[in-house]
Amino acid sequence: MNLRRTRIRAALAAALVAGVGCATLTAVPAAAAGEQVKVQYRQSSTGGDQAEPWFKVVNTGSASVALGQVKLRYYFKAEAGASYTYACSWAVKGCANITGTFGTLANPTATADRYLEIGFTAGAGSLAPGADTGDMQLRFYRSNWQSLVQSDDYSFGPTQTAYGDWTKVTATVGGSLVWGTAPAGNDPDPDPTDPTDPPPTGAALFDDFTYTSHTDPAISAHGWSVRSNSGGPGVPGATWAPENVTFALEGTNSVMNLETSTAGTAQSTEMTEVLTRASKFRNGTYAARVKFSDTPKNGGPDGDRLVQTFFTINDLKAPMADDYAEYDFEYLPNGGWGEPSSILYSTSWETYRPDPWEAVNQHSEVRASYAGWHDLVFTIDNNNIVYYVDGQEFGRHTYLPERPMSINFNHWLIDLAGQPSTTPRAYDQKVDYVLHVKDQVLTPAQVAAKVAAYRSAGTAFEDTVPASQ
Repeated sequence: MNLRRTRIRAALAAALVAGVGCATLTAVPAAAAGEQVKVQYRQSSTGGDQAEPWFKVVNTGSASVALGQVKLRYYFKAEAGASYTYACSWAVKGCANITGTFGTLANPTATADRYLEIGFTAGAGSLAPGADTGDMQLRFYRSNWQSLVQSDDYSFGPTQTAYGDWTKVTATVGGSLVWGTAPAGNDPDPDPTDPTDPPPTGAALFDDFTYTSHTDPAISAHGWSVRSNSGGPGVPGATWAPENVTFALEGTNSVMNLETSTAGTAQSTEMTEVLTRASKFRNGTYAARVKFSDTPKNGGPDGDRLVQTFFTINDLKAPMADDYAEYDFEYLPNGGWGEPSSILYSTSWETYRPDPWEAVNQHSEVRASYAGWHDLVFTIDNNNIVYYVDGQEFGRHTYLPERPMSINFNHWLIDLAGQPSTTPRAYDQKVDYVLHVKDQVLTPAQVAAKVAAYRSAGTAFEDTVPASQ
């Protein structure tokens, strides 16, 4: 990440990417009077490697419908032991505004035991009476790209090659069923505890950071390095201080803390970084629970231009090398890189040149405070990198890794211009756990279930990811 010292980001228009959550069953209101929709469907492929259900949602009611309140379910019969990946090829509303997650039916039938649930972010907007969403060209496939069979799928219409009303796909508005018929005994349940696919098994790294200090020999034995060498990113001449990486219980969980401090000079600035020594991570799911902070602990003047991160990276072998890869969550609590205040980025890097500066990347951002604990997840398959914050899709990019990467956390200062005071102050970034599952795309709910399973079993650390991929 030494490129960060010179990075200048262009300010873009804010686009809040946040889904609309469901309350418990007793708290979900019925669809308001006049809120009605229907689903039109066509199949785009009867082939054996992926299903391509395309949809339009039509407002048939007398009131405007916020698409964030609409959910569709497409029901299918899963192949034995299979996990699935959702993708959006193109949509009038924008693929970034359409979400897809998989669930398991409580009452399996001969033609359905799973479903693909389609939702919308706030960016999808609303439908006026009589309006429709336009094309949503969606698809899903087995995560290992093995063949699938559609002929035994409840919602599949092999002769439906043009859009038409389709009652084998259900639609809810605000949790209330307004369209379609589910497989027997499986009406959509607005309770967010609906069963989801069990987390896949396979090679994984999990660590809940149960260590005593930065000198604990288990840190190195588990493949981590606590940085002490000089250099970028950040304030030239600052120190990377391993002693400022500490571990303590918060509740029943051990938490890693990365403290960054300054008194307004390079000599007084101490920053922190923890990373895997091995670069062996590529496709799959990455997750961490991270606590960002906006203000100094124990008082002190605020305003320092901090960067608090969770990311993967490999080395840049030459300027603009096409096999470079980096995928970041970066939180700037006090702005920086041309931003005046709090902003959270997810960035996918294709390559860059440090001098003269040239960058090729895709990024998503939300300009808001993210102080506090957050569940950060990103997934990489052969088509997309998808970022999630607290269970909701945050960004979707297409620059894919060509070489394995390391997993990193760091906490650093861009410069000293944000707060020139010489009064000492320190900021915390905390990490509860990190998880990587090789070659498997997990939903945020599956991540939570897998972490819970590790903790229920008393497993504080596991690394079965092979040394090379």
